[in-house]
Amino acid sequence: MHYPHVRRSNASGAQTAMLELLAAEAHIRVLEQALSDARATALADPLTGALNRRGFDEAYQRELARSRRRGGQLALALIDLDDFKRLNDTLGHQVGDAALVHLVSVLRKALRPSDILCRFGGEEFVVLMPDTPLNDAAAAIARFQRQLATHAIPGQDAVLTFSAGVVVQQPSESLEHSILRADAATYAAKHAGKNCVVKG
Repeated sequence: MHYPHVRRSNASGAQTAMLELLAAEAHIRVLEQALSDARATALADPLTGALNRRGFDEAYQRELARSRRRGGQLALALIDLDDFKRLNDTLGHQVGDAALVHLVSVLRKALRPSDILCRFGGEEFVVLMPDTPLNDAAAAIARFQRQLATHAIPGQDAVLTFSAGVVVQQPSESLEHSILRADAATYAAKHAGKNCVVKG
């Protein structure tokens, strides 16, 4: 007479254990998502959402390994907003911040999914373009300049311009050296009258 009661008790214990297991798995998923979100935050610039230097370094290492396997060209563009200090001084730092966010927003719409965008510091940004020859990379950045010129900073009459230097990383060249070459090309673009792209 007592056996059915024992079976029900065992079944109830199994159901409880299953529910506890499901709850633990759900909790683990929540923790994993929180960890993933925290990691993504640590790799992103808090103002613009573009990668920060740490995030860029990780993305660059992945793309470098991929380009070496495939034999593709890895192009790099250094973008420096023109007259950014004057913008900050005349319209205020809030508008300056809005300008940086605006730049990233317009740039993201223009870039391919495979391109990598990093805020390198202040008003400087780096775009890494996998499998892209030098002329194609320079043409893409020039197209972005034209697109940016047609979109004013939200809430302002001002439009942004930038100078850019574009290079293709050479075999065995370090990232630091590639950025130095791109920086020299950007400097040349500034001296050529700004709002232009120079190949390095």
